[in-house]
Amino acid sequence: MSQTSDIKSLKSPRSPSVSGGGFLGKFRRNCSRKKICSEDGHHETDGSGNFDVSTEEIATIRSELASQYPEDCSYLSDTYIKSVASKPYSKDMTKRRPLEYSIEKLSHVLHWRKEFGAPTLLDFVNLAIGSENSPEAITNPEKMVKAKAVATALNTNSQYFHGFTKDGKPIMWVRTKRRLWRPDVEAELRALILVVDAGVRAMPEGTTEFVVISDSTSPPPPHPRYMIGMLKCLVKGYPDRLGMLMSAPVSSNIQFVMKILLPLMPSRLSSKVLLYDMEQMVSKLEEILPNGKDDIPTFFGGTVNHDEYYPEEEFAQYQGEGPLKFDYLGMVQRLELARENWLSSRRQEEKSTQEIP
Repeated sequence: MSQTSDIKSLKSPRSPSVSGGGFLGKFRRNCSRKKICSEDGHHETDGSGNFDVSTEEIATIRSELASQYPEDCSYLSDTYIKSVASKPYSKDMTKRRPLEYSIEKLSHVLHWRKEFGAPTLLDFVNLAIGSENSPEAITNPEKMVKAKAVATALNTNSQYFHGFTKDGKPIMWVRTKRRLWRPDVEAELRALILVVDAGVRAMPEGTTEFVVISDSTSPPPPHPRYMIGMLKCLVKGYPDRLGMLMSAPVSSNIQFVMKILLPLMPSRLSSKVLLYDMEQMVSKLEEILPNGKDDIPTFFGGTVNHDEYYPEEEFAQYQGEGPLKFDYLGMVQRLELARENWLSSRRQEEKSTQEIP
């Protein structure tokens, strides 16, 4: 697919398998019978400007999605379904998104994941940890080749989730100077999805967004195919997932990338991209990290050494008999532990608040 068609596809609201009379036609008929596909937009809003969504509406959306994508539907939590359905409608911000719009938006997510093979990407991690002489590697050499390419992309340790914000959003850290100058775009995008999916699965109940913090020191030259592919992943695979993207420092390469990408982004997404100088970044990190300046990593002038877990590739250890050095399983375990610590802290805060006379 050409870059031009890639760009146009970001603005296309439909995909062939979910438009027309099949899936959505059935949904429209169900809405009509149940009388829940509201078009009048009369819903109460919360303090964040989002609208209410009933339990019945969430159940209806999940039922419709499960009928089309039974194997991957559980990837979408009820909290996330509610979050997507509760947003203001882009054509009339005084109204909630019509239920039909939300079902179509979420079906696009699952359709995209199926097309990209997202539900089975963990197979590449398992292959890349195991031996090249394992039965699966021998019987499926083509898959092993792809697993090796994904391992190469992951091994740079240029992107990983580590820790949470004060309000419980998992943090994806990006180290741009570690990125490959001549990337295998498909492998890089698979690696990106593997990492982001780990962050999504680690979200505490009630959380639907993650935060990206980028150390944009010495980035490689912009790679148009990867940039467009990354944006497609975010728009099509993770709508309403990005809480905030902060980047520092602002180099000429970063300015060039943003000049290309920002006009292609939906307004809800572009408004979440924040470019800072290093002093501004430190101030913002002190604001959002649970322990303030004590949580700031060394590459932003702090004391926390992320390289203990995510070193430069030459210092990383192999995770098994295969080519994978990136500690994917360790990242998942550390995220789970950090989530439990955050939840414990939150419960303690609530208990302390209740005890105040």
